[in-house]
Amino acid sequence: MSEMIIDGRKVPINGEKNILEVVRKAGIDLPTFCYHSELSVYGACRMCLIEVDGGNIMASCSTPPRDGMVIRTNTERLRRIRKMALELLLANHDRDCTTCEKSGNCKLQSLAERFGINQVRFGHREKTSPKDTSSPSIVRDPNKCILCGDCVRMCGEIQGIGVLDFAYRGSDVVVAPAFNKKLKDVNCVNCGQCVAICPTGALTIKSEISKVWDALNDPEFLVVVQVAPAVRVAVGERFGMKPGELLMGQMVSALRRLGFDKVFDTSFSADLTVVEEATEFLNRVESGESLPQFTSCCPAWVKYVEQFHPELIPNLSTCRSPQQMFGSLVKKFYEEKLGISRDKIFMVSIMPCTAKKFEAQRPEFAPDGIRDVDAVLTTEEISRMIKEAGIVFEELDVESLDMPFGFATGAGVIFGVTGGVSEAVLRTAYLRLTGDHSQPQFDEVRGMDGVKEASLSISGKEIRLAVVHSLSATKELLKQIADGTVKYDLVEVMACPGGCIGGGGQPGPSDSKKRVMRAKGLYSADKMHQLHTSDENPLIQRIYKEFLDEPSGERSHELLHTSYGSRKRISGQDIEIINNRGASKLEVSVCVGTNCYLKGSYDLLKVLSDKAETEGLKDKIELKATFCMERCGKGPTVKVGERVFTGMTLDKADELFNHIKNSLK
Repeated sequence: MSEMIIDGRKVPINGEKNILEVVRKAGIDLPTFCYHSELSVYGACRMCLIEVDGGNIMASCSTPPRDGMVIRTNTERLRRIRKMALELLLANHDRDCTTCEKSGNCKLQSLAERFGINQVRFGHREKTSPKDTSSPSIVRDPNKCILCGDCVRMCGEIQGIGVLDFAYRGSDVVVAPAFNKKLKDVNCVNCGQCVAICPTGALTIKSEISKVWDALNDPEFLVVVQVAPAVRVAVGERFGMKPGELLMGQMVSALRRLGFDKVFDTSFSADLTVVEEATEFLNRVESGESLPQFTSCCPAWVKYVEQFHPELIPNLSTCRSPQQMFGSLVKKFYEEKLGISRDKIFMVSIMPCTAKKFEAQRPEFAPDGIRDVDAVLTTEEISRMIKEAGIVFEELDVESLDMPFGFATGAGVIFGVTGGVSEAVLRTAYLRLTGDHSQPQFDEVRGMDGVKEASLSISGKEIRLAVVHSLSATKELLKQIADGTVKYDLVEVMACPGGCIGGGGQPGPSDSKKRVMRAKGLYSADKMHQLHTSDENPLIQRIYKEFLDEPSGERSHELLHTSYGSRKRISGQDIEIINNRGASKLEVSVCVGTNCYLKGSYDLLKVLSDKAETEGLKDKIELKATFCMERCGKGPTVKVGERVFTGMTLDKADELFNHIKNSLK
């Protein structure tokens, strides 16, 4: 067996990809900022340096282990280098820690304490940059960025979106969206994975705590709260407990002490989602239309489809997410049954997800201007509220949820883990098609593989499904579906690794070990429930009988379903790209490469789209954005059919559109 000597001790090498992993296996916590086992190696922070026998200094994260290597991890020289690196990071960092969202949970802060840095010999940063608070989910503070690149690699490698990257050079380097745009003006899906991995306060959750405190202190409001399944297995981490511990009873107790009038379980509306989505799915299988059916529970995934694959919108389930079903149902139910006006019911969601903040603000979910969900708190935010109130969470007794919206089956609980939605739908489909109440466990859709496939025969019907999590894996799967290399009836997509258990609003840092433990907790909760199939929930049956009539009925569609539209973006605006592929249409391509973009090509594309709509030509042209026509010095460049036009600035939009109309004659 290969081995190396670390600080005088022999340590075996068992397939570790770098020295850092071997060192940590030996029980030595080498500090890092830029290293994450699920991301590519960057090697920028220089905190994990080691000294190789002979005096060479190396970064352990980017150096493979070799048999017989002799290294030291804690020499005077290494300590001096690490302290210097930390001081330089602190010198370029906004050190107003007392009011920072990450205070007490900041890696830079903890390492400064660990290495005994009580003063910084260098001055403060000379200039400050404005905070970006434009996103409904994420706050970006460039003054606290230490250029570790974790968010860049997370957004690019795990999520496959890449809205953040390094810009400029030398001392001017920053991490920012393209052209230093605001987050709301780029294709961010609000998943919050950048927040989950950021070691400082450069990326944080946009807090709604003050808004919720105001509602709790206002006697005119009936303040109702719903708790998502994944929260119960993660909230304890902020109070010194292990990931995966089931703490719903303590959560209910804490929420009542905070002043919430009614405490409910989002697992109830997850059961409702299963009933509606299974009905929709079986109808599609019967008709053979709009397959595969994609799940629509994850708002980051839905936004991804709207932005990058609007052609797949008909394949999305029309079911609202459990959060939005719950808000819509409860407000309507209380209004009609108890006579409480919708605007006097303040609905709060506690979610593991930052994208839920964006979802709650969608205009589709605010009939008559009154939102179905008034505020969304992440697991991190509710933990801060509990601490702020002085509640000793770990000493709380358990309490039960309120009825009727506090009773759920195990199927609703497993919504919080990747594969859970598919398994819940399959359980219901199996029961409806076979009448068998044995409730089989569908192991094929469980586990943390990026893509899982299953082919099941239920009562003579072959059902093919896929489960995928992380948007980079989703992107690859969508390519295979489009190419026809794979074929499914049902596809479950969760944007975050592991599903909701790995959401951007969960206690960080998030890693695969924590996600596995949280998933185990949810599956344990499923086992402890008396009922495991959503159709069997007696309160779901009652709500249909007394209020909703029937699944996929008129009343159900009004309250529990929705529709989506294209979010192709131009200069921060949502626009409709005209897609008539497969038909004999005039192709109009506008270059949006860097040089053309800076000369206004995005605005030109917007004008052309509007003109096509106004003059009724949408069905005659295919309008698209493209890169690059290699006429950068003469841009903006537009190709109409086979003819290329250069210098098409915005003031020439009318002239260009006349060329397009003439080409149609």
